[in-house]
Amino acid sequence: MSTTSLSPNSLQPTLEQVVTRPLLRKKRLVLNILISFLILCISLLLGFHAYIAWTLARPHIEPLHSDPMRAVGLPYNSVTFPSHNGTSNLEGWFIPAHSDKTVIFSHGYGGNREELWVPLYNLARELHLQNYNVLMFDYGYVHPGNKRIMTGGIQESQELLGAITYIKLASSGPIYIWGFSMGAGTALQTALQSGNDISGMILDSTFLLNPDTLYHNMKQVVNVPKFPSLPLVRLFFPLLNGVSLHEVPYNKVTSTAYSMPIFFIHGTEDYKAPYGMVEDMFKQQKESQSKLWIIPKAQHELLYRAEPKTYVQRTMSFLNGITATLTY
Repeated sequence: MSTTSLSPNSLQPTLEQVVTRPLLRKKRLVLNILISFLILCISLLLGFHAYIAWTLARPHIEPLHSDPMRAVGLPYNSVTFPSHNGTSNLEGWFIPAHSDKTVIFSHGYGGNREELWVPLYNLARELHLQNYNVLMFDYGYVHPGNKRIMTGGIQESQELLGAITYIKLASSGPIYIWGFSMGAGTALQTALQSGNDISGMILDSTFLLNPDTLYHNMKQVVNVPKFPSLPLVRLFFPLLNGVSLHEVPYNKVTSTAYSMPIFFIHGTEDYKAPYGMVEDMFKQQKESQSKLWIIPKAQHELLYRAEPKTYVQRTMSFLNGITATLTY
């Protein structure tokens, strides 16, 4: 067997090896840094949109500041009732009148039964003067103790159905829904399920949580691109909150001709829910008593404040006109 002798020089690295090895180490280091940076960026991107999806379902809501008696001198009863599907219990105020006709207020996202910026107490007083009972209640996501989340009208429509059932048990007269922002969108979703129990609706600043309005409102807070931001939020929403925004029937809501008269009221400077959607919905309505009022320069849910006297006159005229034509 032959053996090969190794000289001391053969054990020394070549010049090419001396130059190449450090370069390879540097390349690996740079590649590892780039991969780590990419992973960090993706994690931050995913985390940011997960946070949006989480907070969207859990809006900050101020506690109640007053009540009908302290605010506008109206006697009231505190009431509780279950949602239609029995998964939540709702709290509210019932303001009685010498009448069997009732208006149920459906408050908006981020608000509660008193929505001071609307302001609901003033409207409750006007309704009482017109001899309407009034029900003011909180949706389930308002109180942290209920462990409910905002669902874009999916669960809220079940809760509004519960309010309707509560009134039906107390009175045989007509029931009207007066909705604001997402509360108006919830009223429309409710009417799809129980239209025969609703004699008419007033919808102020109607908001539907469809992809366009969701992105529109996200962009008001953070200037993010529609892709991938919108798909990521819609992806994380069911993962974190247990309900998918795909369940919101916004296409059916906007294309339905409802059986009851509806008074759509909207502002041209509504940056949360563009008024074009409401104009398109109004065109679908066949009920002759339905009305549309677009208020120039008015903002989201500030329509009463834009023209207080005209707002009260038109809304009360609408309700009284419907009531006059009903036989019950």
